Amino acid sequence: MQELKYSLKHLIVQAVLLVILSAILFYFQNIIGTLAFIASAFMIMNQYTYINKKNQKVEDKIINLNNEFTDITKNAVFKVPFPLLILNDKNKISWFNTYFKDLCDDEVEIFNNEIENILDLKTVNDDENNLDYYETQVDGKYYRFYPVTIKDSEDKDLTLLYGVDNTAFMDVVTLLDEKRLGLVDIFIDNYDEARNSIKEEERTRVFSEVDKILQDFAREHNAYIRKYESDKFVMVIEKHELENIMQQKFSVLDMIKDIKNTNNVPVTLSIGASIVGDNPYEIHDKSRSCLDVALGRGGDQAVVDTGELKYFGGKNKAVEKRNKVKARVVSHALKKLIEQSSNVFIMGHKNPDMDSIGSCLGMLEACKINSKECYIVLNEVGPQIENIYNAVLEEKPDYKKYFVKNAFAKENCNSNSLVIICDNHRRNSVECQEIMDITKNIVVIDHHRRSSDYIKDTSLTYLEPYASSASEMVTEVLFYMTEKLEIPKIVAEALLAGITVDTKNFFYQTGVRTFEAASILKRQGADSVRVKQLFKDDERTIKLKSDVIASSKMYRNNIAIGRLEEEVDESILVAAQSADDLLNILGVEASFVLAKLKDKIHVSARSLGKISVQLILEKVGGGGHLTSAGAQLDCSMDEAEEKIKQAIDEYIKEDTDESYID
Repeated sequence: MQELKYSLKHLIVQAVLLVILSAILFYFQNIIGTLAFIASAFMIMNQYTYINKKNQKVEDKIINLNNEFTDITKNAVFKVPFPLLILNDKNKISWFNTYFKDLCDDEVEIFNNEIENILDLKTVNDDENNLDYYETQVDGKYYRFYPVTIKDSEDKDLTLLYGVDNTAFMDVVTLLDEKRLGLVDIFIDNYDEARNSIKEEERTRVFSEVDKILQDFAREHNAYIRKYESDKFVMVIEKHELENIMQQKFSVLDMIKDIKNTNNVPVTLSIGASIVGDNPYEIHDKSRSCLDVALGRGGDQAVVDTGELKYFGGKNKAVEKRNKVKARVVSHALKKLIEQSSNVFIMGHKNPDMDSIGSCLGMLEACKINSKECYIVLNEVGPQIENIYNAVLEEKPDYKKYFVKNAFAKENCNSNSLVIICDNHRRNSVECQEIMDITKNIVVIDHHRRSSDYIKDTSLTYLEPYASSASEMVTEVLFYMTEKLEIPKIVAEALLAGITVDTKNFFYQTGVRTFEAASILKRQGADSVRVKQLFKDDERTIKLKSDVIASSKMYRNNIAIGRLEEEVDESILVAAQSADDLLNILGVEASFVLAKLKDKIHVSARSLGKISVQLILEKVGGGGHLTSAGAQLDCSMDEAEEKIKQAIDEYIKEDTDESYID
């Protein structure tokens, strides 16, 4: 207000000049100078009076304006067409307008209540504009509340919150999000097998029907689909339509399988889809990765990347592929990788079983065939492999030099080394993670369905869920690696033992190629009787298994859950064998056995095929096969059992829609 008043500075300057001028006149002419002094005083007093009157008028006008503005402000605050409220210094509502009251529940007390008890506000940090605000949704409308700090009459800090209806903006954002394009890669995962199995006169009809179903499916969801190879399709689709397909649990999977032919050979699809990415290239890259995951998990399923991987289908047993072309190609590629490396480190998974050590020994022979320095990383010899380990060293004492621990592997591994991982494709489960950071030359050979935490950026991945075991896959690779295969008898028996334990004596997950691999090993001198002896248990193990089976309980009428309460070195072995034996009980479709070892709860799960123990244990961080899976839990035995029961309940709930989220 001070700036609006007339200033007296100029009057002072004028007065000084008049006094000086009058003094000069008085010096020369006393009378004229005296008159000049009188005239100057009159002029100064007159000017001073004028300025004071003007300033008083300005002050009165400003006071009137302030009073008018106060009235306008009061009216505006009460009549603004948006929610408004004031929070006191204790962050409680001290005042609000009618628009804010309309947002609140009539039964809720607003005055002197905390706003969090009335509206569900989400804090948003806008670092770009250095501004924080709150967002909420009420009756389908979106609001933003912006805070402003004010002072009350006692100089206390109050917070004024004013709300802005942001619904129109959010509707545009939602529309743009729904219209965002995604990519779907579709692959007939058993095209060659179906084509060769279906009669020639039916072949054209069957695959024409596949094309028609996919075209109709795309048209139904306003998508564009293009067939670019005999067994490959790509589809461009809007996000909201892809979400509709997900809600329908990718019904197209069953529609394709329902195509009839006289040979009863079902055609199955693997689907990878993604709506994540900043550009078409990234979206397509992620959809291809999802397709690889679907194929790696055995096919006949869909995997969608929405920021997290979602799985649909995948509850059927992987179909064996009779074509051995891939095994031969992998064998030749692996041979080149071994030849180009400085040395080779082979390892399985932690707490190795017979399949893990058997496949590692097989890969050791592959390296020896190519005259390459090689080692098996093995930190502990557990009860599950003690018999075969001792048998190998008894028959081949010089093989002891091939078994090394983590420290040796880390010291001798270099950027030109090759790391071969057998019977495992998960980074957290390998014997020595550190050497995977030293070299990028990594090979994975595994038969488990691919999990979301699989090892990426490998030089070679041979992952076939239809295979009975890693030992079967390694046997085929060995067979194609040399014209005349010759491996030690004990190694052949280790490979045969690996196949035997994973197939439960050639009962589960056993196909034509499984017997062919066994015949290769028999020709290498593997003795079935001696292999059987490798599985003999001592008296203590037999008693522990009996205790687990005797104390097991039924859950949901057809699932047996057992617990090994005593912590022993053989805990994992006892759990695995007990889970197998529990399936012999009438009415049991699946079994779960919990055992404690080194402050972790190990879970071994088995099923007869109707229930996928793999999908159940994936919910608690485990994995495996449809009929055989495992997991490790960092909790108490009781907590672990509750987690398993909860995972079973979720699986059964999802059984009708055949979907789950990783």
